[in-house]
Amino acid sequence: MAERKGVLLRLDPAVHDALARWAADELRSTNAQIEFLLRRALVDAGRMPSGVGGIPRRGRPPKDAPGD
Repeated sequence: MAERKGVLLRLDPAVHDALARWAADELRSTNAQIEFLLRRALVDAGRMPSGVGGIPRRGRPPKDAPGD
């Protein structure tokens, strides 16, 4: 997996608060919400580079089968 890049992002506090609330509503971190929105904007604009992987899955892995 390619190394992820860090970016310093300056936001208006009201914009950050709105993003944080939206992220919480969708059970994401604020950082993951920003990446989700940027990826969606790139796809909508036809600018997503080919070969870009999906957003890494975080948290507990899914169970293999019910009842395990």
